[in-house]
Amino acid sequence: MASEPTILSNFGLFGVVKETGVDDEGLRAFQKDHFSYPLYRDLNLDFYRAFGDGKITNHLSWWTILNPYRIYKGMKAVSKRMKSKNLEGNMIGEGLKTGGIIVFGSDGEPKYAYTEITGSALEIDDIVAALKDVSSTSGSKDEL
Repeated sequence: MASEPTILSNFGLFGVVKETGVDDEGLRAFQKDHFSYPLYRDLNLDFYRAFGDGKITNHLSWWTILNPYRIYKGMKAVSKRMKSKNLEGNMIGEGLKTGGIIVFGSDGEPKYAYTEITGSALEIDDIVAALKDVSSTSGSKDEL
């Protein structure tokens, strides 16, 4: 099970998925092994639309598409990154939609958003800074 970073102790955390009934076993394994927080299904894909209804293919240029070596190199880098994090992928489900992270303030309004870039690491420093900012503006005096 993933260990909870100290910064998250002052915040609620949940995940959003776009589909169920396709690879529920994979979702359960992901939640058990990597994300021990609640998961919710976005029936209308509102979360994904908030990020511009992005797809992995949106990040490909014509040069990348016309260069099979670049595609191979990119897929190999993603595979290496997943293996280093002990993640398994499969070809079940739609799999092309991209999402991201939204930090909401105590007023329920979004204060920060990070749009997923497939294969790239999360901007952890930016996300932590957003959490600290939200914590300090909500009147919380808790030490992060």
